[in-house]
Amino acid sequence: MNDEMIVALYWARSEEAIAETDRAYGKYCRTVAYGILRNDEDAVETVNDTYLKAWNSIPPHRPNPLKAFLAKITRHLSINRLEEKKAKKRGGGQYALVLDELAECLPDRNESDPTDALALQDTLNRFLKTLPLEARQIFVLRYWHLASIEEIAKKLSVGESKIKSALMRTRDKLKKTLREEGFFV
Repeated sequence: MNDEMIVALYWARSEEAIAETDRAYGKYCRTVAYGILRNDEDAVETVNDTYLKAWNSIPPHRPNPLKAFLAKITRHLSINRLEEKKAKKRGGGQYALVLDELAECLPDRNESDPTDALALQDTLNRFLKTLPLEARQIFVLRYWHLASIEEIAKKLSVGESKIKSALMRTRDKLKKTLREEGFFV
């Protein structure tokens, strides 16, 4: 079943929408959740929460593509769950490390101005398209999927020092690009 048909099921308030969503994107959503949470049980619960949030969001939204819509929800819910767990037991994890790494090259977010957020999103998307494939993969694995340096190195079959250097160079390029686009970094 394609995205349009699944979204139509949501609009019709058919419970079949959840089953079709799970069939089409369940494995992908669990992968996104597990990549952040590193726990099968939490990942499954987060994906179930994703379906509930999608149910409550469609309508009024008509997401296109549905996969990206679900990934964004899953990622957001996973990060929230991770923060809750860390608040209960001040453990390690990649989330805090990733935020620290990006803090010096991303502008402070102005939550009250959605135009700034859209402009930043557009700039980031254009920036990512300029990167060579490997640099883009490293960046996305680290800052979207919250993968550790070790995991990225293993996945790409390269040394950890190469990953660290690539991330540092990419952050420097991002900082320069944002300044050129008029963002205060």
